Amino acid sequence: MLSVLVPLAPGFEDLEATTIVDILRRAGIEVITAGLTPGLVQGSRGMRVQPDVDLDAVLARDFDMVVLPGGMPGSEHLKNDARIQALLKRHAAGGRYTAAICAAPMALAAAGLLDGRRITGYPGMVDKLPVPGAHYVGEPVVVDGKVVTSRGPGTALDFALSLVELLAGKAKRDEVEAALVRP
Repeated sequence: MLSVLVPLAPGFEDLEATTIVDILRRAGIEVITAGLTPGLVQGSRGMRVQPDVDLDAVLARDFDMVVLPGGMPGSEHLKNDARIQALLKRHAAGGRYTAAICAAPMALAAAGLLDGRRITGYPGMVDKLPVPGAHYVGEPVVVDGKVVTSRGPGTALDFALSLVELLAGKAKRDEVEAALVRP
């Protein structure tokens, strides 16, 4: 079974995190939410979430993809957490996907995963990152090799559906999207 890790840091973007988890699970993908801190994790808009596990419990596990929700100060916490940085580097070195939305590409940048890539993210934040050779584009979702970035809460659904397509194929994405009754 395909598996995805979604780390939750205090101050994560509520809409992004819930959309990512919901859409991936609708596609039949195993999603593990892991808190950087024990217990409930509060999002940037006040939602409190009980992660499936503490991050330390899954650090040795390999996932098909690691997806970072944005939000502030959640993205800063992801960027500054040595465990997350090591996990991102290990997954990238293993040829697995890493993905981030909104301000969270800053954590990918800190891990050296955006160098020389086409990227997107929250306007005014990610486009100002000092990333060698990165080309910032204003597209909703950008896939460059095994790195996926997206702009913000308004692109969360497109981002999550793109992740489904990358992991499970276009037919699965179409199936999930059709059930959402999107215009």
